[in-house]
Amino acid sequence: MKNIVLFASGNGTNAEEIIRYFKNNSQGTVVAIFTNKSDAKVLDRAKNHEIPAVVFNRIQLNEGFVLQELRNFKPDLIVLAGFLLKFPESILKEFPNVINIHPALLPKYGGKGMYGMNVHQAVLDNKEQETGITIHYVNENYDEGEFIFQKSVNIEDCQSAKEIASKIHILEHRYFPEVIADILNSKN
Repeated sequence: MKNIVLFASGNGTNAEEIIRYFKNNSQGTVVAIFTNKSDAKVLDRAKNHEIPAVVFNRIQLNEGFVLQELRNFKPDLIVLAGFLLKFPESILKEFPNVINIHPALLPKYGGKGMYGMNVHQAVLDNKEQETGITIHYVNENYDEGEFIFQKSVNIEDCQSAKEIASKIHILEHRYFPEVIADILNSKN
């Protein structure tokens, strides 16, 4: 069984979908949740599923604390599920199997500051007819790692960024756990 470590900064709906998917799945298990927000709702989700949580700040992320904690959990795959800080190269060197989900069809609407409702509002403002999700490997730059999976959705009927977000959440919850399982299978 492969060890999955999740990083999240907020509500944790994607994290919870991943936890549920792997609850009774022999491919992998979520062994820890890391967050940079002591009040993040993802901590409640971790507690409800009896998964250890590690809370850290930006300095601890970049100066070795998080790397040391990761070593304790021996992750086969690190999954950024709504994690908003730039992932340090020092961690990527030791743990190169890090993936992220982005709420748009990269390379459009990626980069620093492009997350959550910022992305959806930009998509709406530019009158896009479709958007989607991109799951990609993480490298030293925001949203520039190798693409693993993309799925689009028509948004011509959406009148607000919130409506777009709803359609994106459906895609994220459906496909993110499946793509993680595929990655774990390919690493056997």
